[in-house]
Amino acid sequence: MATSASFPLVAFSLVLLLVLGFVVPEAESRAFFVFGDSLVDSGNNNYLATTARADSYPYGIDYPTHQATGRFSNGLNIPDLISEAMGEEPTMAYLNPQLRGQKLLVGANFASAGIGILNDTGVQFLNIIGIPRQFEYFEQYKQRVSAVIGPVQTQKLVNGALVLITAGGNDFVNNYYSVPLSARSRQFALPDFVTYVISEYKNILLRLYDLGARRVIVTGSGPLGCVPAMLAQRSTNGGCSEELQRATALFNPQLREMINQINREKTSDVFITANSDQMHQDFITNPEAFGFVTSKIACCGQGPYNGIGTCALVSNLCPNRSLYAFWDPFHPSEKANKIIVQQLMTGSTELMHPMNLSTILALDAKNYKAL
Repeated sequence: MATSASFPLVAFSLVLLLVLGFVVPEAESRAFFVFGDSLVDSGNNNYLATTARADSYPYGIDYPTHQATGRFSNGLNIPDLISEAMGEEPTMAYLNPQLRGQKLLVGANFASAGIGILNDTGVQFLNIIGIPRQFEYFEQYKQRVSAVIGPVQTQKLVNGALVLITAGGNDFVNNYYSVPLSARSRQFALPDFVTYVISEYKNILLRLYDLGARRVIVTGSGPLGCVPAMLAQRSTNGGCSEELQRATALFNPQLREMINQINREKTSDVFITANSDQMHQDFITNPEAFGFVTSKIACCGQGPYNGIGTCALVSNLCPNRSLYAFWDPFHPSEKANKIIVQQLMTGSTELMHPMNLSTILALDAKNYKAL
Protein backbone atom coordinates (compact mmCIF):
# COMPACT_ATOMS: atom_id res chain seq x y z
CA MET A 1 0.00 0.00 0.00
CA ALA A 2 1.37 3.39 -0.98
CA THR A 3 -1.03 5.84 0.60
CA SER A 4 -1.85 6.86 4.12
CA ALA A 5 -4.84 8.61 5.69
CA SER A 6 -5.64 11.75 3.75
CA PHE A 7 -7.19 13.94 6.39
CA PRO A 8 -4.73 16.61 7.61
CA LEU A 9 -1.57 14.59 8.01
CA VAL A 10 0.37 15.11 11.19
CA ALA A 11 3.76 13.47 11.49
CA PHE A 12 4.38 12.08 14.94
CA SER A 13 7.85 11.66 16.35
CA LEU A 14 9.34 8.53 17.81
CA VAL A 15 6.98 7.13 20.41
CA LEU A 16 8.64 5.40 23.32
CA LEU A 17 6.26 2.97 24.96
CA LEU A 18 8.00 2.13 28.21
CA VAL A 19 5.28 -0.18 29.37
CA LEU A 20 5.31 -2.15 26.16
CA GLY A 21 9.04 -1.96 25.69
CA PHE A 22 9.27 -1.04 22.01
CA VAL A 23 9.57 1.99 19.78
CA VAL A 24 7.48 2.84 16.75
CA PRO A 25 9.28 4.52 13.85
CA GLU A 26 8.20 7.93 12.72
CA ALA A 27 5.16 7.68 10.46
CA GLU A 28 2.16 9.60 9.25
CA SER A 29 -1.09 9.48 11.19
CA ARG A 30 -3.60 7.10 9.71
CA ALA A 31 -7.06 5.77 10.39
CA PHE A 32 -7.50 2.46 12.21
CA PHE A 33 -10.48 0.15 11.72
CA VAL A 34 -11.34 -2.88 13.82
CA PHE A 35 -13.66 -5.79 13.01
CA GLY A 36 -14.33 -8.97 14.91
CA ASP A 37 -15.38 -10.40 18.24
CA SER A 38 -15.02 -9.83 22.00
CA LEU A 39 -11.23 -9.88 21.91
CA VAL A 40 -11.35 -6.53 20.11
CA ASP A 41 -14.83 -5.13 20.93
CA SER A 42 -14.44 -1.67 22.48
CA GLY A 43 -18.02 -1.25 23.56
CA ASN A 44 -20.44 -1.76 20.66
CA ASN A 45 -22.38 -4.40 22.57
CA ASN A 46 -23.14 -1.83 25.28
CA TYR A 47 -25.65 -0.36 22.83
CA LEU A 48 -27.34 -3.68 22.03
CA ALA A 49 -29.92 -5.84 23.81
CA THR A 50 -27.57 -8.80 24.18
CA THR A 51 -26.24 -11.05 26.92
CA ALA A 52 -22.68 -10.67 25.55
CA ARG A 53 -21.79 -7.58 27.54
CA ALA A 54 -18.90 -6.26 29.63
CA ASP A 55 -20.61 -3.15 30.95
CA SER A 56 -20.42 -3.63 34.71
CA TYR A 57 -17.82 -3.92 37.47
CA PRO A 58 -15.27 -5.45 37.73
CA TYR A 59 -14.72 -5.04 33.98
CA GLY A 60 -12.63 -1.91 33.47
CA ILE A 61 -11.26 -1.96 37.00
CA ASP A 62 -7.81 -0.99 35.65
CA TYR A 63 -9.02 1.14 32.75
CA PRO A 64 -7.97 4.81 33.08
CA THR A 65 -11.50 5.73 34.24
CA HIS A 66 -11.75 2.58 36.42
CA GLN A 67 -15.16 1.96 34.90
CA ALA A 68 -16.55 -0.73 32.64
CA THR A 69 -16.46 0.37 29.00
CA GLY A 70 -17.70 -2.72 27.18
CA ARG A 71 -14.15 -4.00 26.71
CA PHE A 72 -13.74 -7.61 27.81
CA SER A 73 -10.69 -6.70 29.85
CA ASN A 74 -9.67 -5.37 33.21
CA GLY A 75 -8.14 -2.43 31.32
CA LEU A 76 -6.98 -1.74 27.78
CA ASN A 77 -7.64 -4.20 24.97
CA ILE A 78 -5.58 -4.99 21.88
CA PRO A 79 -7.00 -2.21 19.64
CA ASP A 80 -6.33 0.36 22.38
CA LEU A 81 -2.72 -0.73 22.60
CA ILE A 82 -2.22 -0.75 18.84
CA SER A 83 -3.60 2.80 18.67
CA GLU A 84 -1.21 3.77 21.45
CA ALA A 85 1.68 2.22 19.52
CA MET A 86 0.70 4.23 16.45
CA GLY A 87 0.66 7.42 18.48
CA GLU A 88 -3.08 7.84 17.95
CA GLU A 89 -6.06 8.13 20.24
CA PRO A 90 -8.04 4.89 20.57
CA THR A 91 -10.65 4.18 17.94
CA MET A 92 -14.14 4.46 19.37
CA ALA A 93 -16.93 1.91 19.14
CA TYR A 94 -18.96 2.73 16.04
CA LEU A 95 -22.24 2.74 17.98
CA ASN A 96 -20.88 5.23 20.51
CA PRO A 97 -22.86 8.45 19.90
CA GLN A 98 -19.71 10.48 20.62
CA LEU A 99 -18.13 9.17 17.41
CA ARG A 100 -18.88 12.08 15.10
CA GLY A 101 -17.24 14.97 13.25
CA GLN A 102 -13.45 15.01 13.31
CA LYS A 103 -13.38 11.95 15.61
CA LEU A 104 -14.54 9.88 12.65
CA LEU A 105 -11.21 10.53 10.96
CA VAL A 106 -9.35 8.52 13.60
CA GLY A 107 -11.22 5.41 12.45
CA ALA A 108 -13.83 3.23 14.11
CA ASN A 109 -14.26 -0.07 15.91
CA PHE A 110 -17.07 -2.24 14.51
CA ALA A 111 -16.36 -5.39 16.55
CA SER A 112 -19.08 -7.14 18.51
CA ALA A 113 -18.63 -9.75 21.24
CA GLY A 114 -19.97 -13.19 20.40
CA ILE A 115 -19.77 -13.08 16.62
CA GLY A 116 -17.99 -15.54 14.40
CA ILE A 117 -17.02 -16.09 10.81
CA LEU A 118 -20.29 -17.95 10.29
CA ASN A 119 -23.58 -16.09 10.57
CA ASP A 120 -25.09 -18.71 12.89
CA THR A 121 -22.26 -18.38 15.41
CA GLY A 122 -23.33 -16.55 18.58
CA VAL A 123 -27.10 -16.75 17.97
CA GLN A 124 -27.47 -17.65 21.66
CA PHE A 125 -26.37 -14.11 22.53
CA LEU A 126 -29.33 -12.70 20.60
CA ASN A 127 -28.68 -9.21 19.25
CA ILE A 128 -25.04 -8.99 18.16
CA ILE A 129 -23.38 -7.46 15.08
CA GLY A 130 -22.30 -10.20 12.71
CA ILE A 131 -19.58 -9.57 10.15
CA PRO A 132 -22.03 -8.71 7.33
CA ARG A 133 -23.62 -6.07 9.56
CA GLN A 134 -20.20 -4.78 10.63
CA PHE A 135 -19.43 -4.23 6.95
CA GLU A 136 -22.78 -2.47 6.47
CA TYR A 137 -21.81 -0.12 9.30
CA PHE A 138 -18.44 0.39 7.63
CA GLU A 139 -20.15 1.50 4.43
CA GLN A 140 -22.34 3.79 6.52
CA TYR A 141 -19.20 5.12 8.19
CA LYS A 142 -17.70 5.99 4.80
CA GLN A 143 -20.83 7.94 3.88
CA ARG A 144 -20.61 9.87 7.15
CA VAL A 145 -16.93 10.66 6.58
CA SER A 146 -17.66 11.75 3.01
CA ALA A 147 -19.95 14.40 4.45
CA VAL A 148 -16.94 15.74 6.41
CA ILE A 149 -14.04 15.50 3.93
CA GLY A 150 -15.61 14.46 0.63
CA PRO A 151 -15.69 11.08 -1.18
CA VAL A 152 -12.21 11.29 -2.75
CA GLN A 153 -10.46 12.02 0.53
CA THR A 154 -12.61 9.38 2.24
CA GLN A 155 -11.47 6.72 -0.21
CA LYS A 156 -7.84 7.71 0.40
CA LEU A 157 -8.40 7.57 4.13
CA VAL A 158 -9.82 4.05 3.88
CA ASN A 159 -7.13 2.81 1.46
CA GLY A 160 -4.44 4.21 3.75
CA ALA A 161 -5.86 2.82 6.98
CA LEU A 162 -4.60 0.02 9.16
CA VAL A 163 -7.24 -2.67 9.68
CA LEU A 164 -7.46 -5.38 12.33
CA ILE A 165 -9.85 -8.33 12.11
CA THR A 166 -10.18 -11.02 14.77
CA ALA A 167 -12.66 -13.86 14.30
CA GLY A 168 -12.85 -17.65 14.32
CA GLY A 169 -12.59 -18.74 17.95
CA ASN A 170 -16.32 -18.43 18.56
CA ASP A 171 -17.08 -20.63 15.57
CA PHE A 172 -15.63 -23.48 17.59
CA VAL A 173 -16.31 -22.53 21.22
CA ASN A 174 -19.80 -21.07 20.71
CA ASN A 175 -20.90 -23.06 17.69
CA TYR A 176 -19.30 -26.40 16.80
CA TYR A 177 -18.52 -27.32 20.43
CA SER A 178 -21.22 -25.17 22.08
CA VAL A 179 -23.31 -28.21 23.06
CA PRO A 180 -22.88 -31.95 22.58
CA LEU A 181 -24.04 -32.97 19.11
CA SER A 182 -24.46 -29.38 17.97
CA ALA A 183 -26.03 -28.79 14.57
CA ARG A 184 -22.68 -27.98 12.99
CA SER A 185 -20.93 -31.01 14.53
CA ARG A 186 -23.68 -33.25 13.11
CA GLN A 187 -23.30 -31.58 9.73
CA PHE A 188 -19.47 -31.67 9.53
CA ALA A 189 -16.58 -33.74 10.80
CA LEU A 190 -14.09 -31.32 12.37
CA PRO A 191 -11.63 -31.20 9.41
CA ASP A 192 -14.48 -30.51 7.01
CA PHE A 193 -15.89 -27.84 9.32
CA VAL A 194 -12.52 -26.08 9.43
CA THR A 195 -12.31 -26.14 5.63
CA TYR A 196 -15.81 -24.66 5.43
CA VAL A 197 -15.02 -21.91 7.96
CA ILE A 198 -11.82 -21.00 6.09
CA SER A 199 -13.72 -20.75 2.80
CA GLU A 200 -16.24 -18.41 4.43
CA TYR A 201 -13.43 -16.36 5.96
CA LYS A 202 -11.86 -15.96 2.53
CA ASN A 203 -15.11 -14.43 1.27
CA ILE A 204 -15.07 -12.03 4.23
CA LEU A 205 -11.49 -10.92 3.57
CA LEU A 206 -12.16 -10.44 -0.13
CA ARG A 207 -15.19 -8.34 0.75
CA LEU A 208 -13.03 -6.27 3.09
CA TYR A 209 -10.63 -5.71 0.19
CA ASP A 210 -13.53 -4.63 -2.03
CA LEU A 211 -14.53 -2.13 0.66
CA GLY A 212 -11.10 -0.50 0.32
CA ALA A 213 -8.89 -2.14 2.95
CA ARG A 214 -5.30 -2.40 1.77
CA ARG A 215 -3.37 -3.27 4.95
CA VAL A 216 -5.10 -5.82 7.17
CA ILE A 217 -3.82 -7.73 10.19
CA VAL A 218 -5.70 -11.02 10.51
CA THR A 219 -5.27 -12.78 13.83
CA GLY A 220 -5.43 -16.55 13.93
CA SER A 221 -7.09 -18.52 16.68
CA GLY A 222 -5.44 -18.64 20.06
CA PRO A 223 -5.05 -21.96 21.93
CA LEU A 224 -8.79 -22.47 22.46
CA GLY A 225 -8.40 -25.57 24.59
CA CYS A 226 -6.18 -23.81 27.14
CA VAL A 227 -8.39 -20.90 28.21
CA PRO A 228 -9.81 -21.20 31.75
CA ALA A 229 -13.37 -21.77 30.45
CA MET A 230 -12.31 -24.82 28.47
CA LEU A 231 -10.11 -26.07 31.31
CA ALA A 232 -13.16 -25.89 33.57
CA GLN A 233 -15.45 -27.63 31.10
CA ARG A 234 -13.22 -30.08 29.26
CA SER A 235 -9.86 -30.47 30.98
CA THR A 236 -8.46 -33.84 31.98
CA ASN A 237 -6.02 -33.54 34.90
CA GLY A 238 -5.50 -29.82 34.25
CA GLY A 239 -4.38 -30.21 30.65
CA CYS A 240 -5.72 -28.31 27.67
CA SER A 241 -8.73 -29.74 25.88
CA GLU A 242 -7.41 -31.99 23.11
CA GLU A 243 -10.43 -31.47 20.84
CA LEU A 244 -10.27 -27.67 21.01
CA GLN A 245 -6.52 -27.76 20.49
CA ARG A 246 -7.05 -29.99 17.47
CA ALA A 247 -9.42 -27.39 16.05
CA THR A 248 -6.80 -24.67 16.57
CA ALA A 249 -4.11 -26.82 14.96
CA LEU A 250 -6.29 -27.37 11.88
CA PHE A 251 -7.56 -23.80 11.58
CA ASN A 252 -4.40 -21.69 11.81
CA PRO A 253 -2.25 -23.30 9.05
CA GLN A 254 -5.19 -23.21 6.64
CA LEU A 255 -5.81 -19.56 7.49
CA ARG A 256 -2.19 -18.69 6.76
CA GLU A 257 -2.21 -20.54 3.44
CA MET A 258 -5.51 -18.93 2.43
CA ILE A 259 -4.09 -15.47 3.17
CA ASN A 260 -0.92 -16.25 1.22
CA GLN A 261 -3.12 -17.24 -1.71
CA ILE A 262 -5.10 -13.98 -1.58
CA ASN A 263 -1.89 -11.94 -1.41
CA ARG A 264 -0.56 -13.76 -4.44
CA GLU A 265 -3.79 -13.05 -6.31
CA LYS A 266 -3.60 -9.35 -5.36
CA THR A 267 0.16 -9.27 -5.99
CA SER A 268 0.53 -7.32 -2.74
CA ASP A 269 0.93 -8.04 0.97
CA VAL A 270 -2.53 -6.75 1.80
CA PHE A 271 -3.20 -9.30 4.53
CA ILE A 272 -0.81 -9.98 7.41
CA THR A 273 -1.21 -13.16 9.45
CA ALA A 274 -0.73 -12.90 13.22
CA ASN A 275 0.14 -16.23 14.85
CA SER A 276 -2.08 -15.75 17.89
CA ASP A 277 -1.71 -19.36 18.95
CA GLN A 278 2.05 -19.06 19.42
CA MET A 279 1.74 -15.60 20.97
CA HIS A 280 -0.54 -17.02 23.66
CA GLN A 281 1.38 -20.27 24.03
CA ASP A 282 4.50 -18.33 24.98
CA PHE A 283 2.97 -17.19 28.26
CA ILE A 284 0.62 -20.16 28.72
CA THR A 285 3.45 -22.70 28.72
CA ASN A 286 5.87 -20.52 30.69
CA PRO A 287 3.85 -17.92 32.62
CA GLU A 288 6.61 -17.21 35.14
CA ALA A 289 8.90 -15.95 32.37
CA PHE A 290 6.38 -13.16 31.73
CA GLY A 291 5.74 -12.33 35.39
CA PHE A 292 2.51 -14.30 35.75
CA VAL A 293 1.77 -16.62 38.64
CA THR A 294 -0.67 -18.64 36.54
CA SER A 295 -2.00 -19.04 33.03
CA LYS A 296 -4.67 -21.55 34.04
CA ILE A 297 -6.78 -19.64 36.55
CA ALA A 298 -8.69 -16.56 35.46
CA CYS A 299 -8.43 -13.47 37.63
CA CYS A 300 -12.21 -13.00 37.64
CA GLY A 301 -14.72 -15.84 37.61
CA GLN A 302 -16.01 -18.74 39.62
CA GLY A 303 -15.78 -22.51 39.75
CA PRO A 304 -12.75 -24.55 38.65
CA TYR A 305 -10.01 -22.30 37.27
CA ASN A 306 -12.47 -19.39 37.73
CA GLY A 307 -13.65 -20.62 34.36
CA ILE A 308 -17.39 -20.99 34.89
CA GLY A 309 -19.88 -18.34 33.85
CA THR A 310 -18.86 -14.74 33.36
CA CYS A 311 -16.94 -12.16 35.35
CA ALA A 312 -19.45 -10.40 37.62
CA LEU A 313 -19.79 -8.63 40.94
CA VAL A 314 -20.25 -11.99 42.71
CA SER A 315 -17.14 -13.53 41.09
CA ASN A 316 -13.82 -14.28 42.70
CA LEU A 317 -11.52 -11.35 41.89
CA CYS A 318 -7.74 -11.47 42.18
CA PRO A 319 -6.14 -8.46 43.90
CA ASN A 320 -3.31 -8.08 41.35
CA ARG A 321 -4.41 -8.43 37.75
CA SER A 322 -0.85 -8.17 36.40
CA LEU A 323 -0.08 -11.60 37.86
CA TYR A 324 -2.72 -13.37 35.77
CA ALA A 325 -2.49 -14.20 32.07
CA PHE A 326 -6.29 -14.41 31.82
CA TRP A 327 -8.65 -11.76 33.08
CA ASP A 328 -11.88 -13.76 32.75
CA PRO A 329 -12.72 -17.28 31.53
CA PHE A 330 -12.00 -16.39 27.88
CA HIS A 331 -10.05 -13.13 27.61
CA PRO A 332 -6.43 -12.15 28.31
CA SER A 333 -5.60 -9.62 30.99
CA GLU A 334 -4.38 -6.15 30.04
CA LYS A 335 -0.82 -7.24 30.76
CA ALA A 336 -1.19 -10.24 28.46
CA ASN A 337 -2.66 -7.95 25.80
CA LYS A 338 0.46 -5.78 26.07
CA ILE A 339 2.64 -8.84 25.48
CA ILE A 340 0.55 -9.78 22.44
CA VAL A 341 0.77 -6.27 20.98
CA GLN A 342 4.52 -6.19 21.54
CA GLN A 343 4.71 -9.40 19.50
CA LEU A 344 2.50 -7.85 16.82
CA MET A 345 4.93 -4.95 16.70
CA THR A 346 8.28 -6.69 16.73
CA GLY A 347 7.64 -10.41 16.23
CA SER A 348 9.60 -12.58 13.81
CA THR A 349 8.04 -13.90 10.60
CA GLU A 350 7.00 -16.97 12.60
CA LEU A 351 4.67 -14.71 14.57
CA MET A 352 3.84 -12.06 11.96
CA HIS A 353 3.83 -13.12 8.32
CA PRO A 354 5.12 -11.68 6.05
CA MET A 355 6.07 -8.73 8.31
CA ASN A 356 5.42 -7.26 11.74
CA LEU A 357 3.55 -4.08 12.53
CA SER A 358 6.67 -1.96 13.10
CA THR A 359 7.81 -2.86 9.60
CA ILE A 360 4.37 -2.09 8.19
CA LEU A 361 4.30 1.36 9.79
CA ALA A 362 7.82 2.18 8.60
CA LEU A 363 7.22 0.84 5.08
CA ASP A 364 3.92 2.62 4.63
CA ALA A 365 5.33 5.91 5.93
CA LYS A 366 8.24 5.58 3.49
CA ASN A 367 5.90 4.81 0.59
CA TYR A 368 3.78 7.82 1.41
CA LYS A 369 6.74 10.18 1.50
CA ALA A 370 7.91 8.78 -1.85
CA LEU A 371 4.70 9.93 -3.54
